[in-house]
Amino acid sequence: MAVMENIIKINNLSKMFKIPHVKTYDLKSYVIHFRKMRTYEEFYALKNINLEIKPGEFIGIIGRNGSGKSTLLKIIAGILQPTSGKVVVNGKMSPFLELGVGFNPELSARENIFLYSSILGLSKKEANAKFPEVVEFSELERFIDSPIKNFSSGMHVRLAFSVAIQANASILLVDEVLAVGDAPFQQKCFFVFEQFKKGKKTIVFVSHDMDSVKRFCNKVVYLKRGDEMFVGDPEQMIQLYENETKSK
Repeated sequence: MAVMENIIKINNLSKMFKIPHVKTYDLKSYVIHFRKMRTYEEFYALKNINLEIKPGEFIGIIGRNGSGKSTLLKIIAGILQPTSGKVVVNGKMSPFLELGVGFNPELSARENIFLYSSILGLSKKEANAKFPEVVEFSELERFIDSPIKNFSSGMHVRLAFSVAIQANASILLVDEVLAVGDAPFQQKCFFVFEQFKKGKKTIVFVSHDMDSVKRFCNKVVYLKRGDEMFVGDPEQMIQLYENETKSK
């Protein structure tokens, strides 16, 4: 039997951010603190991370705030570049990471559907064909020609997710943003997850909702810190995470 090729492979991945020691807001402060301005602290959000994800896996990423979960997802998506190491992705991705990324607040929901569709790689013809499904799933028919700067955070989520699931991608990256939606819409999203799972799509899912992680994921990555990672069975990883969280 042939060995299944990795759809995502992460080798010795590190991401370092430079944190300035002094912030300046005007010319006077700039002159006074010029030398100090050039000093900074190196903070590694991720350090020497290695991970292999196979086609059809539903991977959960869990950990405390600041453990590097969202940073890892953004690097996989290509939104952030690693400081060192390499990420290889063999497939089309549909990232759903931050509320409103790819949207223009001055444009209407209708216009933003086509804008976001193009960012996700859909042709104009494909976007036109999928438009009715996007509108129906989002339940935003009444507001389709309203500027999205007037939308609530929940409405942004509905619109973004409704477009993202139409991208025909083999890989879906999902951050905690689904928590912003109301309960009925979350259930619709979870139904989509179930369909994607049955269709053997690869999903990388960052969440603090352990019930959802148990429900969907067949493997879990526990980022304890940016330089300490555990990978294993969902029950085992969630137990480890909860035990260590309670002990803090």
